[in-house]
Amino acid sequence: MKRPARIGGWRFLLLNGATGAANVVMLANVPGYTVLAPYVAGSLQGVTPSYGTWATTDHMIGIALGLPLSRWFSGRFGDYRVLISALVAYALFSLMCAASETIWFFAPMRFLLGLAGGVALPLAQSVTLAQYPDDQRTLGVGFWGVMSMAPFTIGVFMGGFWAEYFNWRWLFYSNVAVVLLAATVIAALFYGRDVERRLTRFDVIGFFLLATVLIGVQTILNMGNDFDWFASPLLAWLLLVVLVALPMFIIWEFGERRPALDLRLFLHRNFAIATFCSLIGFLVIQGLLSVFVVQLQVLLGYTSSLAGMVYLTMIFLAMAAAAVVHELTRNVDARLIVFLNFIGLAVTFVWLGQYDKSASFDNVTTPMFFFGFSLAMFFAPLATLAMAGLAGERLIRAAEELAMLRTVFGAMGITLLGVVVFRRTPFHQLDLADHFGGRRFASLDLLTSFLDRMQAMGMSPQAARSQAAQLIRQQAAILALNDAFLLGAMAFICLAGIIWFAYPSYASKKREQTLARLSAEELMEQP
Repeated sequence: MKRPARIGGWRFLLLNGATGAANVVMLANVPGYTVLAPYVAGSLQGVTPSYGTWATTDHMIGIALGLPLSRWFSGRFGDYRVLISALVAYALFSLMCAASETIWFFAPMRFLLGLAGGVALPLAQSVTLAQYPDDQRTLGVGFWGVMSMAPFTIGVFMGGFWAEYFNWRWLFYSNVAVVLLAATVIAALFYGRDVERRLTRFDVIGFFLLATVLIGVQTILNMGNDFDWFASPLLAWLLLVVLVALPMFIIWEFGERRPALDLRLFLHRNFAIATFCSLIGFLVIQGLLSVFVVQLQVLLGYTSSLAGMVYLTMIFLAMAAAAVVHELTRNVDARLIVFLNFIGLAVTFVWLGQYDKSASFDNVTTPMFFFGFSLAMFFAPLATLAMAGLAGERLIRAAEELAMLRTVFGAMGITLLGVVVFRRTPFHQLDLADHFGGRRFASLDLLTSFLDRMQAMGMSPQAARSQAAQLIRQQAAILALNDAFLLGAMAFICLAGIIWFAYPSYASKKREQTLARLSAEELMEQP
């Protein structure tokens, strides 16, 4: 079949604008919702703030499961047709999220919203980049890298803006307007064009087992703190299901010719090392970003829009780095770039983990400024290392699997870092109580001195004690948040050493291989 002519001129610019806007909106629904979580938990019936994170993690699991469906649907029905349908579905599920009144309806709708987004995201990239001339493909990947970084900064700010000045539901109403407009533009630009169908086998059993494991593990992590982990019969049964499904999935995938998740790829040294570093690194990054934006509001008293402004400062260096990092990885050993970036992330996390009192806006935004640069440099070098030694279809499958698994680990990171803060807070609270009460140092009774000073200012003994308890709880929570950042710093120091076990890799200079690698980068570098 003859390849249709590429879209050019103003239509080409319009296509980039439509798919880029849809990409930003769909990716922004992870960090953009995170800043809304306290508002959502307060609005939905009968839930505590910890329940609000369920909708973030379930959404990310949905995105991960949508990625393998995207490849099969596009091969069977055509890429742009599936993209348009997925965008329409995204708008529908956004409306359902906006209409939710209980967490038991809201969380499943967020999962389905993520599923539709997981189908649409890789197709929005591939449909757009297919219209670039071959000699400008690198420019297209650079543009898409910038579009993929924007949600981490702009998304948080927009989420905070909607929550503070309108209502958290307006985040989802805005989704509807943008994605439906994008779907309309794409449908008009591709109207009457033939579609290229690629009938491929879909591993239904493997996908079902994978979904069972991922949903089961994430549900256990989501509900563990609130339902006392495996003392809950529901979570105990879920653990049993996961323990049965996981070995069945591994055995099935090694025997399947076209598996849902090709575990044989992990036999390649560079792919295994780069994927491990990417998964653990993104678990830490996504977890800390999500925990921090909530604690800025709940703990430090920031408004949602001011918390969004903290994240908006990341955009300045992040956009510049995302635009040039592709070329940098083609001329410098990717291991060196990854090593320096991991050390930079560790230094930034130590910086953020050293506050022992409420930090001002200026104190917080300065390290976040550098965090943005390191975040933009995180994806491309690891993708370059992961692709070394792979070619053809295995290269594309590796890209899909890295993107999917990284999304899964990002969801787990949100929950696990939340558990770290939750568990460390009472430890520090007891420790501070010992210091204030003089139980650790008999000659130093700071609590009595503090209460006497408060009562001298006119407070009643009960009000003074309440104020002291509140200050201890706040300080303990700040120290627990510091522990999470310091734990993240230690993780990246370890990963900086592990990355040197990979072979050095440089992009091929051959044109055909370069185009294939660019196609893989389009998937691997999606945050």
